[in-house]
Amino acid sequence: MESGPRRSAPHGTHGHGDGYGYGRARQGRRVRRVRRLTGQSRPQADTAWSWQSNRGLVLIPLALIVIITAADIASPQQIHLGPLLVVAPALTASFGGSRLTAAIGALATGGLLTIALVRNSISTGNHISQLVSLVVISAFIVLLCRVRERHSAELRQVRSVAEAAQQVVLQPLPDRIGPLRIAVSYQAAADQARIGGDLYAAERSHTGTRLLIGDVRGKGLTAVDDADLLLGAFRSAAHRQLPLPALHADLEAAVCWGLSQPGRKGPDAEECFITAALLDVADDAPLVQVLNSGHPAPLRLHDGRVSVLSPRQPAPPIGVCLPQAPLARANAFPFHPGDLLLLYTDGVTEARDATGRFYPLAERALALATPGCDPAELVALLSEDLLLHTQGNLNDDAALVAVRREPVTDESRAEAMPRPRPYAADRLPCR
Repeated sequence: MESGPRRSAPHGTHGHGDGYGYGRARQGRRVRRVRRLTGQSRPQADTAWSWQSNRGLVLIPLALIVIITAADIASPQQIHLGPLLVVAPALTASFGGSRLTAAIGALATGGLLTIALVRNSISTGNHISQLVSLVVISAFIVLLCRVRERHSAELRQVRSVAEAAQQVVLQPLPDRIGPLRIAVSYQAAADQARIGGDLYAAERSHTGTRLLIGDVRGKGLTAVDDADLLLGAFRSAAHRQLPLPALHADLEAAVCWGLSQPGRKGPDAEECFITAALLDVADDAPLVQVLNSGHPAPLRLHDGRVSVLSPRQPAPPIGVCLPQAPLARANAFPFHPGDLLLLYTDGVTEARDATGRFYPLAERALALATPGCDPAELVALLSEDLLLHTQGNLNDDAALVAVRREPVTDESRAEAMPRPRPYAADRLPCR
């Protein structure tokens, strides 16, 4: 779960899909509100740049060509500055593509030809060797640019496939499921990753909604594999009418079976476990059942107050695989319409600022939440506030799920009920 510091951005905030559906103006107001409430300034902007956002850089090699050409013409016959023109295509390759580099190389060659014509020495061996050298070096630079572009295109293709696979593992949560409204923010600590060792899921049953949030020990592909193992087991069993302790036992058995397979590799393969919290929200009762397996306790926001849903007897993390372990116990907590639950991983509460102070999630959530606060808006505010607290440097995956309970209506209950799929025989064509 640990990784080196890096600059991060809240790319995973969503209520449905990958965006939380607010316009740029409202998004800007949210960010300004966070800074006003917390008294923090904007974190340093990322120094990464691209050619598309720095088109003015092409003026530098153009200016070099003009300056070197003019200086050579104005210099005495024994001083030759023309070979310096090779700097122009070499500099262009650092920010431009192969076509732009070739164009600058052609202009540099034109500048050297101009020098030779003005000096009336185009047929001399000195200028011929300079021209040949400039053309060969420029062609070599263009070739390297072309190779770089090809590798970049392949990398983009690989990333697009990897992102699609990541979305299959960590599926986006719907913004509305039963009487609940949900919003999620996920920020992976691994570079170029959209998922890591943190996980979340939500599934409907016939009587309510079941939620899962967890954190895999380890990092990299091993953590993603373990997260996929638990998520698959949860999605296949959550809809059944099992009590939370029985569901927890099923997940424990499935994960222990997966962890025991001989194909598992990596330094952390033998010492893996998953902290998790299982929640069951009934449609017709103002309660939430929580079974905690060593995970940070959820927070409940109610009437301007925040309470921690601490378990009376937490279960061991999933995947510990204790022989003859006792059945875990769930605890019931009030969860009325209008209440809001915050589920999170330790990457949020253990994020540090420059002085080493942990992020005070309960305090910040209470300060940023307003009466009737939309979960997507609160998640966006907390995500921005977290980056302000850490100055954009996250050392661990950080997942945050906001769940608000709405009053149950007959229409919402009918829309939320799982629809049985027809049997194969019912889909056979008539004869």
